[in-house]
Amino acid sequence: MTTPRCWLHGAAIYQIYPLSFLDTDGDGYGDLEGVIRRLDHIASLGVDAVWLSPFQPSPLADFGYDITDHRGVDPRMGTIDTFDRLLAETHRRGLKLMIDLVCGHTSDRHPWFEESRRSKHSQRADWYVWADPAADGTAPNNWLSVFGGPAWTWEPRRRQYFLHHFLASQPSLNLRNEGTMEALLDAARFWLDRGVDGFRLDAVDFLMRDPALRANPPLSAKPAEIPAKPFGMQAHVFDVAHCDVRGVLERIRAVADGHGDRALLGELSSQPGAAQRIDRYTKPGGLDAAYTLDLPKRPFTARTFHAALTAAGSGGATCWSFSNHDVERAASRWRPAGADPERFAALLALLFCCLPGTLCLYQGEELGLPQADLDYEDLRDPFGTAFWPEFKGRDGSRTPMPWIAGADHAGFTRGGRPWLPVTEAHRALAADRQEMRSDSTLNVWRRCLALRRLHPELKHGAMGQVDEDGPVLSFTRGDRLAAVFNLSCGRAEHILPPGRYSAIEIPLPGPAALLDGSPQDGIRVVLPPLGAFLAFRDG
Repeated sequence: MTTPRCWLHGAAIYQIYPLSFLDTDGDGYGDLEGVIRRLDHIASLGVDAVWLSPFQPSPLADFGYDITDHRGVDPRMGTIDTFDRLLAETHRRGLKLMIDLVCGHTSDRHPWFEESRRSKHSQRADWYVWADPAADGTAPNNWLSVFGGPAWTWEPRRRQYFLHHFLASQPSLNLRNEGTMEALLDAARFWLDRGVDGFRLDAVDFLMRDPALRANPPLSAKPAEIPAKPFGMQAHVFDVAHCDVRGVLERIRAVADGHGDRALLGELSSQPGAAQRIDRYTKPGGLDAAYTLDLPKRPFTARTFHAALTAAGSGGATCWSFSNHDVERAASRWRPAGADPERFAALLALLFCCLPGTLCLYQGEELGLPQADLDYEDLRDPFGTAFWPEFKGRDGSRTPMPWIAGADHAGFTRGGRPWLPVTEAHRALAADRQEMRSDSTLNVWRRCLALRRLHPELKHGAMGQVDEDGPVLSFTRGDRLAAVFNLSCGRAEHILPPGRYSAIEIPLPGPAALLDGSPQDGIRVVLPPLGAFLAFRDG
């Protein structure tokens, strides 16, 4: 059994995207008071912590991740007193509270940037990444924004370009500047002093880049077809995941360590080598754990999970995220054709709760919410409008939580139109309806999380042998626990190594696995479609 370095290891985290959680003042946007009112729902799941996505002041160009004041609370969300009540109520229920620390960029309306853009000689002139134009007046290099177009925008007052890895209204901070770095560390101290239990660090790979601003080369293999997002046509060797990222993390780690047992969780991009970067970023003195956007972009196959689990090694520093506010919901993205939605959601819950390391459950995932299918007129995400219709953006995973099936807007707001619509498919899965069914996806999630707490092997046991055979994924946790999953809609078989096994009751609806064979020759497990088998090997 591995010994956790901090409270985050082995923990299950519930991510709240507050704009879409619960609106209590009728303005169509979720707020901190709404989070307080639904804390009992979160606690009932059996998670250990809450991660609260940004609630700081923002013009909402990127819906929270374009901040204008790192120490404030957006008036649409509440006040600093509301936040303090939320923190106290979270702790009263035995839960930890993590918040986002957005270190790589700000809004272009942030006072820091408004001063920096005015002059090359202002106090904050070098707080952002500025560069002179090329000899012909074009951008300094060929770097591209993730959200489309060049990663550089011209500022006529300075006669320079500024860098932005995402929207042009999200200028990149220059963390090589000591004033910038200290200002961010002071913001971290502000929230740590209030009592938050840690930070989720946004877009870690984009915190540092090549100081010489060298151009990226094209991918070695020319794509057979030009992609909708040209960002994918470059090898991102100079603009992303620079070796100096580690130094930034060490600075933040030192501040966190000065406040006791506080956790740092990092978000990594889907760029190649994510497992190696997790290892580099989480060595002592850095992050406690990190997750990557790579796994959600892979197909739902035993081979995918075999590769991910093998790359993660013992798994202690890996955080597993099947869904979040940036990717299509797993209930839609991964569900095989013809699969029963509730059966598939239950399998996802069980598989998720058997993984090593940290788990991050996204709001609505416990209800089995599919991706919302929105019309173009309903989109708010500039990432989606830029690449419509091939990529519909992130709004479909950010629609409001459905709390009460029969209420207007499924109980998300009593006001007018919410900032994103509630779809009928989500209304049918509202929390109040699922509370009344013992076999609902909501209650399956509760039982799966309880199973993880009941068996220490699932929470802290080292990852052992991982195998894949067609649609079957199998692995061991700790010294004795064996887990087998059939990721297909057909029947499948798996042979357990010789030995005696004591099956663990699992909360999957429908038919159970059947056993055949002898302890001496090996046990044959016959798995139903989307089935699983957990057992302890005796002796």
